[in-house]
Amino acid sequence: MITHIVMWRLKDENKEANKLEMKRLLEGLKGKVEALESISVSFNDAQADPKNFEVILHTTFKDFDQLDAYAKHPEHLKVVDFIKSVVTERVAIDY
Repeated sequence: MITHIVMWRLKDENKEANKLEMKRLLEGLKGKVEALESISVSFNDAQADPKNFEVILHTTFKDFDQLDAYAKHPEHLKVVDFIKSVVTERVAIDY
C-alpha cells in the first residue's frame, strides 16, 4: 500500500471558497479514477498555528504504478489545473 500526502498553502484571494472547491474536486475523483483506493481532504484548524499548511490531501494506492496512473489521469489533471491557480506552496510525501 502506498500513501500519498500533499499539503498546500493558498493565496489570500477567495481562500475559504477555494479550500471548499479543492475538497469538492479532489474527493470527487473517487469513482472516476480507478487507481485511487481512498481519498480525504482536511483543513488546518482555525485555532492551529496560522503558519501551518492550510489543506491536506491523504490518498492511498495499491502500488507506485497506481499512484502514477492517478497522477496522469485526465480527471486528476483537471483538478491539478484548478489547484495550481489558487495555491502558493505545495509539499508532498509518498510512503
